Formats: sequence, structure tokens, C-alpha cells
Amino acid sequence: MTARITGNDYRSLTPPEIGAWTPSLRVSVVVPAYGGQDKLDLVLAGLAGQTYPAGLTEVVVVDNGSEPPLRLPEIRPAGTRLVTCPTPGRAHARNAGLRAATGDVIHWLDSDVVLDRRSVEAHMRWHHTAPYLAVTGYLRFTPADLPTPETVAATDDLAELFEPAEPHAWLVDLIERTGGLTDNPHRAFSLHVGGATSVNAALLAQAGPMDTDLILGQDTEMGYRLAQAGAVFVPEPLARAFHLGPTMRMRDKAPIDRVSHAFVADRIPTYRWLRSHPARQWKVPYLDVVVEPAGGQGPAERGGYGYGYDEVRATVDAVLAGTLPDVAVTVPGPWDRVRAEGRAPLTDPDLDLVLIRGHYAHEGRVRLVPGSPGTVRTAPPPSAEGEKSPEDGAAPPCPAGGRPPEIKVASPYRLRLPAGWVPGEDSLARLLDLAVDGGYGLVGVLLAEDSGEELVAARLERTAAFARAAIVVREGEDLDDAVEDTFGVLWVDGRTYGFLPEAGPPTGRRSAYRARAEAQAEIARLTKETERLRAQVTKWRDEAGRWRKSAVEMRREIGGLRKELAAARKIVQYGLLSSVRRAITRRR
Repeated sequence: MTARITGNDYRSLTPPEIGAWTPSLRVSVVVPAYGGQDKLDLVLAGLAGQTYPAGLTEVVVVDNGSEPPLRLPEIRPAGTRLVTCPTPGRAHARNAGLRAATGDVIHWLDSDVVLDRRSVEAHMRWHHTAPYLAVTGYLRFTPADLPTPETVAATDDLAELFEPAEPHAWLVDLIERTGGLTDNPHRAFSLHVGGATSVNAALLAQAGPMDTDLILGQDTEMGYRLAQAGAVFVPEPLARAFHLGPTMRMRDKAPIDRVSHAFVADRIPTYRWLRSHPARQWKVPYLDVVVEPAGGQGPAERGGYGYGYDEVRATVDAVLAGTLPDVAVTVPGPWDRVRAEGRAPLTDPDLDLVLIRGHYAHEGRVRLVPGSPGTVRTAPPPSAEGEKSPEDGAAPPCPAGGRPPEIKVASPYRLRLPAGWVPGEDSLARLLDLAVDGGYGLVGVLLAEDSGEELVAARLERTAAFARAAIVVREGEDLDDAVEDTFGVLWVDGRTYGFLPEAGPPTGRRSAYRARAEAQAEIARLTKETERLRAQVTKWRDEAGRWRKSAVEMRREIGGLRKELAAARKIVQYGLLSSVRRAITRRR
């Protein structure tokens, strides 16, 4: 029975102790190389001394057009092959190695990374616990002078040769601040770095090969596709490796990020900070909305397929007019059979389908795909480039020319929405926030109960969750139950999230602009009024201060006058008393 992992919490697995178990899976170590024969010799010497059984290990070295051509040194694993790929680019070389590999697990390895003796075994003990893992070792970057291959092969602890060395700071920081990638499963795929990562081969076949259209960032982009295929990403500190010298990224991080971000923004929807533009469209949308026949519309209605033009238009237009621009709409149906009726269009049994196709024929965000709604997959199909050739059982290691088939990349979320149900302007964004924050694999939206007392519902499905569920589901088990075990399921009320059975007038961008302009003007007016009132308050405070000062001065004056009056009274009283005394004296 396949082990079930919740989210990216691989801690539920118990890998065997190194040196105390019997492995059975075969591993193919793929080493693309361009020049650098001296470093490649050290890499192969390190692989020759691995504790993982040699009979279960093959090494595929890919010469990516080196001049002079690379050669295999004397010190190397017994199962080492050299293939050539003259098409320049690491992605082409990696794909050539992938095509030639035959192992159950693919271990990517750069041609300047020397593995510790127990590194491959540390990787492989995880792969024996679950068939959908991507394991990454800990790289250290050494400035040490290059030893001889004989020295590397004879040394049990490579730290003696390559320390002191710097850790892979970015990777270590990511692991530490996410609880070993268990706290933030949405970013776990960033761990897929090609220098020392191993991936289950069947999982790679599902995700597809390296994207050769990318200049940089191929590892991260492949990590995203592996996540959508159901992968769990495991950091393994016991899988140590030494990178011979600094990487290009360590030397030129800012310009590398500039180039990488320009391309991966189109292909990795979960990197939201790279998609800050409020309106533009991307190659891989964040949300794919699949419009399905609404409950209560049987095959007898709407051209025999359950679709009505008015209902579909209400739903699609509301989706496209919402606050989430990073969205695409898929409408599955028998589009290949639809023919416009030239003589009597109003009696065409497929009229509604004709109208839908005609109305959205030139809307790039709407795709009309052949098939029934149930055939729209949550996970992407295997890429054609990763398939084997029927002639000899394996595709050629490096295509001689021509453009490889386009790699199919799934959106991270898919909403299945019945036609005729209209999301509010912010409904999709709110629903996605709920799913992302809670990490749910499925958010069901209860819309209504039809006349037959059956539930009408929308479903927000997380692609990675359903791909994982398809791997671990037991015979006879409902797929939703497997999703609940691995990611969780939540049901919400549709009206609470703004889903209604009728369409309102969509808010156009001009209306939104005018509303925003009016709001900004009102803010400016209120700001100006606030400043005026603040100035008035300051004036009043100043005047009150003057009044307080005047009051103090008046109190002082009054005090002085009181003193003078008291003195005058004393004088008057004394003078009057003296006069009385004199008068009495005269009378005597």
C-alpha cells in the first residue's frame, strides 16, 4: 500500500538507517557536462566510492558539445556511460541524459559537485518509502584546490579535502524558516535544484522533461511541474556534497534573478510577486475555470449536450470580468461536430454550441476543447518529449534538430463551475485565498439543490492534491476521500462567496477606472479638508495659548491692583483714624 503524506509533511515516513537495510531500486545519476574534464574526473571518483550498491547504480555522463570531447576516466563507477548532446544548453543535456537513463530514480548531479560517500544511499532510502518524492542534498561550496581523483577515491570523509566550505545559504534559510518545508508546502518545489536532487522516474515522466525554452530557472520550473504531479520534497542533510568553487548565482545573483524572473513568471503561477501587473495574461494561468453543464439541463436540452449559450455566456463573462485577471476558461464539448447551418440557422440542433464557439472564437482566455467535462484532467498528461521511441524502446539521447514538443504545464488550481452560475466580482479571488491559506486540496461550493433534491455545486480543485490522490488512492476508494486524507476538503456556501444563479451587468474597466478616479478625487478633497481643519485647529491652539498668556498677565495685574487697593485701604483707614484722634484731642 502506497504511503500517504499530508501536504509536504514527509515526517510521517520512516526511512531506514544508512548501512542497515537492503535496497532494491535502481538509480540513474545524470551528469551533464560542458568542458571541465578535471572536475568531472573528481565527480566520477566520488561516485565510484558510494555505499549504495554498484549493481543498482548507473551513471550517464552527457557531453554537451565539449571541445575537446570529454572522456571517461579510469576511476569511475562500473555502470558509467558517455552520451553526447551537441545542442547547447543544460536543459538539452539533462533531457538527453534523462532519455538514456533506465533507473527507477533519476539523480541529477552537476559536473562540478562531488558527493559524499553516503550521499546516494541517503537519497535512495527515502525513495524506498514512497514513489513520489524529490530529495535534495545539502551542498557546500569549497574554495579548496582540486585534489587528485585517486585522493578523492581513497578518502572516506571528503570534509578532510574540501573544508572549510560555505553552506548553500539560500537553501538552508528556506528549509529553516519553513520547518523543513513542512510549514509552507506552496514553496516546497523551490527545493528542486539540479546540483544534487533525486526524483522518482515515474514522477518525472508525469511532469515532463526540462523546459528547453528557458535560459535560466529550469530547475525551479521543473520543480513546479513536479509539485503539480503530486511530488513531496524532502531535504536530506545526510546527503552531503561539495561544489567545486562558487556557483554562477553566487557571483552574479542580481543579474541572474533578472533573467530568470523574466521567464519563470510566465510558467510558475504560484510566484505571485512576479505577476503584479493588474491586467496582463500569462502562459500558465493561476486558475483554470472549467464550465460544465448545469444541473437540471439534460441531454435533451441545449443541443443534446447540456449547454445553453446564455448560461455559458453569463458564467464566462462574469469570470473574465472579475478581480482575478490571472484566469483562463475551458469549455469542453463536441466542438469538432459543430457546423454552422447556412440555410436555416434557427433550426440547427447545435445552435447554442455554434453561438458559444462564435462568441468566444477570438477571446484568447477561452479555450473550447473537444470532449465531455469529465475528461478535463486536473493533472497534466505526460509530455510527448519524455515518451520512449517505439522503434528501439528508447528515444534518441539528443534530438538532431527541430523544435521539441511543447511541455504541458497545469495551473495550480481548477474550478469546475456549472454553466449559468455567476461568480461575483471578487468571488474567485476570495475562494482562492481560502484554499491557499488553509492548504485545502478541494473546496466545494454549495450552490443549490435542484428539483430532484440533488446538490448543485462548484469545485475548486488543487492540481497537486488530485495528482497526489491519484497516486495513493486505494482500489474502490473515492478520489475525493484520498484528497481529504492528503490535503483536506472544505465545503462553503455559494451565496456567502457571491455565487448567484443570474448575471448582473459586469463592471467594465472604464467604470472601475472612473470609480477609482472618483474615489481618489474624494480622498484628495477629504485630505485637503483635513489639512484645512488641522491648520484651523493649530490656529485655535495658538489663539488659546495667547488667551492663556493674557489671562495669566491679567491675573498678575489684578493681583497687583489688589495689593495696591489693600495698601490704599490701609492708608485711608490710618488717615481716618489719625483725623479722629486729632479731633478728639482738640475737643479735649
